[in-house]
Amino acid sequence: MLKIWGRVNSTNVKKALWCADELGLAYEHVNAGGPFGVVNTPEYRALNPNGLVPCIQEDGFTLWESNSIVRYFCATHAAGTPLYPHDPKQRARAEQWMDWCISTFTPSFRMAFVNLVRTAPEKRDMAAVEKGLQACERNMTILDAALADSPYLSGASFGMGDIPMGSLAYSWLNMPIERPEFKHLEAWYDRLTQRPHYQKRVMLPLT
Repeated sequence: MLKIWGRVNSTNVKKALWCADELGLAYEHVNAGGPFGVVNTPEYRALNPNGLVPCIQEDGFTLWESNSIVRYFCATHAAGTPLYPHDPKQRARAEQWMDWCISTFTPSFRMAFVNLVRTAPEKRDMAAVEKGLQACERNMTILDAALADSPYLSGASFGMGDIPMGSLAYSWLNMPIERPEFKHLEAWYDRLTQRPHYQKRVMLPLT
């Protein structure tokens, strides 16, 4: 049986759980990381030497890295559907945004999020917050422009390309900050919020 390790308030774990639920997969979820520990045990490090979450195991197959897990779930359970289309061009478009989310948006977002949400006010690095928020706004301008031409990052329909950025967009749009209006991004986000599994797995209190 599929097993997914990771704490539910982790953005990366949200991706894996949301995707698994969208696909209707049966799995065992094991809280790990943060206050739950587990990730530094020899048993877990044998699965994921990085000591990070999420991590999955299925029939002796082990995989870590959240975007790789999303790709694996979709490739094995949704091939030929809008989640994982056969057309390599359509699929590459989705994967482009998955990679952009990790390489471009996440580093600047993390600077702001960790300081504003997970750090006591007196210990916050506000210079890092400002730098992170400025980069986030520049990146959200790119995202908003892309969504002006397509209802989803994956194309005409919801797909795997929407899952990584959709998980982060909730946090960015709900942090206690001022932000510009991005009407196309906000319309895309509104469409995501109508999905029951997004509500269950992503729309949690920020911690």
